[in-house]
This record gives sequence, C-alpha cells and structure tokens, in this order.
Amino acid sequence: MTADSQERLAPPFARGPLERAAHRRTDEAWLSAAWARARVVVVDDGHVLVRPGEPPELVLIDAADAPAGERFFLGEEPGGAVYFAVAADVTATDGTARVNLRQIGHSLPDLAAGLFITGVALANWHARHPFSPLSGKVTRAGHGGWVRMTEDGAETLWPRTDPAVIMLVHDGIPGPDGRCLLGFNAQWKALGATVPRFSTLAGFVEPGESAEMAVAREVLEEVGVKVGAITYVASQPWPFPGSLMLGFHVLAEAGAAITVDVEEIAEARWLTRTQIAAVLSGETADFGLPFPASIAHYLITAWLEG
Repeated sequence: MTADSQERLAPPFARGPLERAAHRRTDEAWLSAAWARARVVVVDDGHVLVRPGEPPELVLIDAADAPAGERFFLGEEPGGAVYFAVAADVTATDGTARVNLRQIGHSLPDLAAGLFITGVALANWHARHPFSPLSGKVTRAGHGGWVRMTEDGAETLWPRTDPAVIMLVHDGIPGPDGRCLLGFNAQWKALGATVPRFSTLAGFVEPGESAEMAVAREVLEEVGVKVGAITYVASQPWPFPGSLMLGFHVLAEAGAAITVDVEEIAEARWLTRTQIAAVLSGETADFGLPFPASIAHYLITAWLEG
C-alpha cells in the first residue's frame, strides 16, 4: 500500500506506525536504561516545537537535554529507537516554531504525528488527575506515564478515552448537486468569527447508548433532521480533553427542513459538492470549513470525492 492510498483510508493521527510496547511500561530498569538513549518530544499545553519545511520536522531532543517534567514512555521502533514525551514549557527559538495540532497535524509524517498526539493526550490526562477521585489522595505518574497511583500504591488510575460521534449528514445524491448538511457552531460565533466556519455535527456518546444511537440523537437534537442509513467511516484520537472521534456518513432526506438548537448551532445549511469544492480550492471564501488535521475535514473530502 502506498503512502497516498493509506492517507485516503484513514484520517490524520489514525495511521501511526509507532509500537507502543506496553510490556515495557512496568519494567522500571528497562525504562531507566531506555531514557538514557531516548529521543524526547516536549509538550506544553497542546503545543510542540517543529522546524518548518515540507514536511515540517518535529523537534526531538536527547534525554540529556530534556527539561524537568513528568516523563511519558511513548513507544519504540523495531530498529531500537525509543521515544518519550516530557510535559514542560516550550519556547520557540531560531529555526523553530511553537505549534498545535490544528496548525500542523495534517502536515507531519505519521510517526511524528503519532508522537505528538500521544504525548499531548498523556500530558492532558495527567494534568487533570493530580488527586484520586476515589479518596482525594495525591497521585503520581507510574508505569512509564500510563497510570497514576497514590503513594501507598493502594489506588491506580488508568487513562480513559471518551467516545464521541462525528457525522457528515448527506442526501445520497451523486455528482455536483449532491448536498451535505453542515453547521456553524454557536461557540465559534460567540468567539467573534466574522465568516461562518461550517463543520460536521458531533456529540458525546451517552451512558447506555450505542454509537449509532448517538448519531441519530445528536442530528435530531442539533438540526431537527431524522436520519436513515448510518455508515461507519473511520476514527481519530483527539486529546482535547481526551476523546476518540468515531466518524460516520449519514443519509437523510434530500433538502430536509432544518431546525437548529440555538444553544449548539448558530446556523446550519445544505451545501452542494460544487460549493464545498469552491471553498476548498480557494475559489470562494463565502464560508470556512474544518482544518485539514480534523476528522471532520476527512469526512467532508471523502464525501466530496464520492
């Protein structure tokens, strides 16, 4: 399979080749020795350093040069290279730029993207769990950064991922006149967006609910449209704060009337393939679309291409 064909089969951050080597996480002697020869990515509030280029290069440093901070073992490659992340301040210097996933994620090679998103996900999770939710006791990182535990070892917390559904609603009509339903998030409007940025609908899976049930519920709640066939497309990890985005294409009646939930959606529109293609090509700027690193962008472009 070529790199191009693999990219078409999975969205960004869903193609990482890194071996996580979970069996290493409880081997403190191995982790200590591995740290000495590790390549380290420093993560800071969802940001890392890159060297601009085509493609950009993720800045990796030697362990000896790494700043103080919690360490997370990310994995190893078959050839023996070992990777860690450290949660610490990141400041750009000459020849580097401080960037986040939205800005650069789609441009990074798969290995670098995997290191980036895994490091950010772990750093975010650890930052949210300094205390045990069971007893209130102080916790510390353990198992190479893949658990938090109390000092007495009586309680252990593992990272959790929240399932969320994200769906492109479309009318099933082929060709340039086929339409999809996109929404302009009410929060984006409240933040002062001057040009509406239309994206797919999304929401968290609730207790006792399947992903497909969540898709139908969220579409009905947000835009008042009843859906038909629901087809799973792909998934993408998204560490803000700690989600797994489950992507779907969803069939609905052509031109179905829209009734938005104004607390969630400022505006929703049926948009043709012609309109979507014009914005993606830069021919028009009547509205914005999701950033290329997102699974929303992947779902839209996959539909666009038929």
